[in-house]
Amino acid sequence: MILRKYMTLFGIGSAKIDLVLPKSSFKQGELLHGYFFLEGGIIEQKLKRVECDLVMIDRNGKEEKRIDSTTVLKSDIIRAEERNKLSFTYRIPGKLPSFESGSRFLFKTKLTFDQGVESVDEDYISIGPVPAFV
Repeated sequence: MILRKYMTLFGIGSAKIDLVLPKSSFKQGELLHGYFFLEGGIIEQKLKRVECDLVMIDRNGKEEKRIDSTTVLKSDIIRAEERNKLSFTYRIPGKLPSFESGSRFLFKTKLTFDQGVESVDEDYISIGPVPAFV
């Protein structure tokens, strides 16, 4: 049991997070409903929070710009091999910073524990302009 605890401190066998979205293409200002899928590791762990950032990456993949951030304080215990869903509702900003052709967007999700290495998930999305009304 002690070996398992130390393994999770280094990220081996720790709980994981996955942001599940209904689709991968969105419009500016669109409201999306998804969920975080939490899966327990090899031991029980105390969760601290879930952070989800909307990030823009330049076409070369070298420069990142955080557009928006959402934090869910989740002081809870996830048991070994337990599976849970946590609702995620987010409105894509109606105005995005100007970006050059080829820029990409992604949600960077991070699950933080009281002890141990954070679990990280990245989900690339595309964001189109708001449709013009005629």
